[in-house]
Amino acid sequence: MTEPGTRPAGFDAPPLRRLRYFHGQMLGARDFQREQDYHREKLKLRLRALLGHGVVCGLLVEPAPGPGDGCPDGPGQPAPADGPPDAEPFEAPDGSGWDGPGRPRRRAVVRITPGLAVDCDGHEVVVRGGCAVDLWKALPPDERDTDTVWVGVQYGERPVEPTRAVYNDGCADTADREFGWTEECYTVRVTGCEPPKDERCDACCSRCEHTVLWLARIDGVRPYEPVRADRIRMDVRRPFGRHVPVVITGVSWRHGHTYTVEEARALLGTHDENGGLLVRFSDGVRADTLRPGVVEIQVIEGGAGRNASTWYMGGAFTEPDGSREFTDRFRYRQTTRETLQDGDRVLISVRAAFLLDRCCRPVDGTNVGGRVPAVAAGTDTSPDTGADTGASPDAGPCALPPSGYGPWTSGTGSGGDVFESWFFVKER
Repeated sequence: MTEPGTRPAGFDAPPLRRLRYFHGQMLGARDFQREQDYHREKLKLRLRALLGHGVVCGLLVEPAPGPGDGCPDGPGQPAPADGPPDAEPFEAPDGSGWDGPGRPRRRAVVRITPGLAVDCDGHEVVVRGGCAVDLWKALPPDERDTDTVWVGVQYGERPVEPTRAVYNDGCADTADREFGWTEECYTVRVTGCEPPKDERCDACCSRCEHTVLWLARIDGVRPYEPVRADRIRMDVRRPFGRHVPVVITGVSWRHGHTYTVEEARALLGTHDENGGLLVRFSDGVRADTLRPGVVEIQVIEGGAGRNASTWYMGGAFTEPDGSREFTDRFRYRQTTRETLQDGDRVLISVRAAFLLDRCCRPVDGTNVGGRVPAVAAGTDTSPDTGADTGASPDAGPCALPPSGYGPWTSGTGSGGDVFESWFFVKER
């Protein structure tokens, strides 16, 4: 039996002691501060243990036309330099592109929109009015040799409203003038080094070491050129929750599209041992869970007259090979010689509940609205879906997922389910 006041080994939570009042008690500032700490620690524990952490809403990163002076700098940030000597200056026709004689104005500025997040310690990070960030000014001098930067926010506090004490305790070490309030704020962080990844499977029992909430990765940054919207990648954001599920980020076919018989054979790898349907994940899944029966290809016959007969197409995994423990993709090809005909529908099912990630959790596989984007089967890169948002050209009114930025992925946040997609076949 566990004694009162003890905690299981490895559970990172402070002792929870609340103030007990009694008649004739002498209370000081330290007692009231500890009472505040008790309620704050309870709230933080409840947030990170029961609900999780990450970006709740807003906090999007977008190009900003104005100067980046609206965000709080971190403590000890150095004064901005004039920029690298080989930087190409930018000058507007009216000369407004210059900060002063011989000094071009830095234009690598982005804006963080208002929003709310919870860091891994349970602190609420609130950005009320948004702010502009001069990436070059915020970037540490020893990290300015790269054109890829990461932008994030971090919880902070600062004392405000100085006041004088009515009564000065001669035995205390406090000054006559104190700050009466503590303001909860935030600090913008910009780095040129890829942030470490949180590899914890259970974020409830332990706190993370890195409390910065990273919001975006920006590629091709130059201090004297505006930031292009298509260079801002917000897939580094951690959505709010207990854990981040692995999702399907791309497939090698277009959902609901119509292919010719030859195109369908090429997709299925009918005559190509290195071909087959490609499915990509956001993170690693256990390769030993890619077993027979997880993927199924069903053909629903079409054509004139009576139809809708179905048959199952034989197939096998060709990627990954057996030497890998985890993989972020698989390739599944047809191994039988059945032929497709005009009007057939090829239904592809991936039983995501049987695919387990590094933490033995199921892949979140629901193909919501059939919006998982198509990727080039022979490449390792995501498609250029145009838009700074990653939206599909034919996505219709729901071009973006509910998060407000794209591209779409599978999943509803609950995990498991069956990923379903299909395409049609025509003769010519």
